[in-house]
Amino acid sequence: MYNESVFKNIHEDYLRSIIFGFQDSLVSTTGVIAGVSAGTNDKSLVILASLVTITVESLSMGGGQYMSEKSVHQMDRMRKHTDNLYVGAVLMALSYFLGGLIPVLPIVVLELPVSSTVSIISALIGLFVLGYIKAKLVKVSPLRSALEIFVLGGLATIIGLIVGKLFRVHGLY
Repeated sequence: MYNESVFKNIHEDYLRSIIFGFQDSLVSTTGVIAGVSAGTNDKSLVILASLVTITVESLSMGGGQYMSEKSVHQMDRMRKHTDNLYVGAVLMALSYFLGGLIPVLPIVVLELPVSSTVSIISALIGLFVLGYIKAKLVKVSPLRSALEIFVLGGLATIIGLIVGKLFRVHGLY
């Protein structure tokens, strides 16, 4: 039998994992790309740092999602949770990995420093679109939501650039 409140809770739990995974990946991966690109002219190092970031962090985020949600389930035994711990963890990991590919692909395809600029722009557009889509799903102001996530991601990217410039390396060998 269809139970609207059960569907609503499942939808909310999974939506949270997907939005969090994509947003965190776009911000973190772009910050790594911006920082490492600003700190070195070595494209292979930027690609390596980016791929390590999205691989390790997608697994970490998925595991963290699983463990934190499991803790909530264990703490609140009286209320029956309808979300599947494994589905939430997989959605978190997958959305993090896919979100991270958005800023990584320009680095792989184009040459530095152009690829770094395209990567940042791609990620910021991705953040804007993510905020807009999220707002449509939860029925709030799309422009406000899109700008909010865009500004937060932009600030993290600027910090990545600053750190990269401050600790620039001129040669590893």
